[in-house]
Amino acid sequence: MVDAYRELIRPFLFQGLKADPEWLHLRALKTLTWLTSGPTQGIRSTVRQWFAQHTHYCDPRLHQSLWGYDFANPLGLAAGFDKDGTAALAWPWLGFGLAELGTVTLHPQLGNPRPRLFRLPADQAVLNRMGFNNGGAAALATRLQGYWDQQPPAIPMGINLGKSKVTPLDQAVEDYVSSFRLLRHLGQYFVVNVSSPNTPGLRSLQSQDQLSPILAALQAENLEDKPLLVKIAPDLEWSEIAAIADLAIDHGLAGIIATNTTIQRQGLATQVVSSTGQPVTAEAGGLSGAPLRQRATEVVRFLYRHCEGQLPVVGVGGIFTAADAWERITAGASLLQVYTGWVYEGPMMVHRVLKGLADRLDSHGLHSISDAVGIECD
Repeated sequence: MVDAYRELIRPFLFQGLKADPEWLHLRALKTLTWLTSGPTQGIRSTVRQWFAQHTHYCDPRLHQSLWGYDFANPLGLAAGFDKDGTAALAWPWLGFGLAELGTVTLHPQLGNPRPRLFRLPADQAVLNRMGFNNGGAAALATRLQGYWDQQPPAIPMGINLGKSKVTPLDQAVEDYVSSFRLLRHLGQYFVVNVSSPNTPGLRSLQSQDQLSPILAALQAENLEDKPLLVKIAPDLEWSEIAAIADLAIDHGLAGIIATNTTIQRQGLATQVVSSTGQPVTAEAGGLSGAPLRQRATEVVRFLYRHCEGQLPVVGVGGIFTAADAWERITAGASLLQVYTGWVYEGPMMVHRVLKGLADRLDSHGLHSISDAVGIECD
């Protein structure tokens, strides 16, 4: 079967840097929002049926229950793609087992100056310095309330919380808590993002003395006992990762998301000059995609071993194929998230990855995806 995206659409979109990646991203979100926000008839119905046929893969062995929720499959959309939740209704019919909205901040913010999103095709990577551009927590709450009034979320939906750029670091606790208060009844799980490299000083909040008060305050406000996770950077030392894992356990967190983008640039092959006149690889920001794959897997493996498999890990970073997904699961990830891989591979990636995971369960004689979690570490 021809994959129209990889064979026809992607070559057109990725030809040089003539089309601004951020513009294309926004057009994609608007199209998905249009397809799901109106009456399901005519062209909307036809397109949605096509996607359902070509992106979904159903196998009961891929199902698992976690945090009191049912996940039909372990493959999810990572935060950053749909910051304002405009396409929240689209992610279930694109075959995902979960989706994470945001990053959202308490205060609306424009983000960093453009250009701020760059493709590195020779490296199968994306470099971004978006800076948490979003309409704010109140706007997201209004939008999601309207969506969920029409139909409850069909898959578990997470909300990724970040610190507003205008909020001083010493007031970060109240900033996170205020966003959570507005949204806590609208997400199935929540993620504390202290690991983006694109908000000044944010990564310093990963230190124990800064992170602990944030987690404690959020749990004190967590009246519905929603699963709370923390998302970490791949560039931390092992001792720092261990300290965050211990802190997560102490505060009763539901898991850790590993990992965010990296600030490392070693070994990149892309030789493209951006519109700013310098090599794309020299642009500031966080790198995602294939160059992150090995480190992200190593972090998942470390967390699984350090926590002895007792703290669920969500693996994200450089997942493009079923082989990538299987490696991350067997290293200790219970759930997976994709962003850059989905951009490069297209919507049918979901079907390919899930079918590949089912095939690997067959070849290893395993009865469920849960049985594969961490088997490489045993």
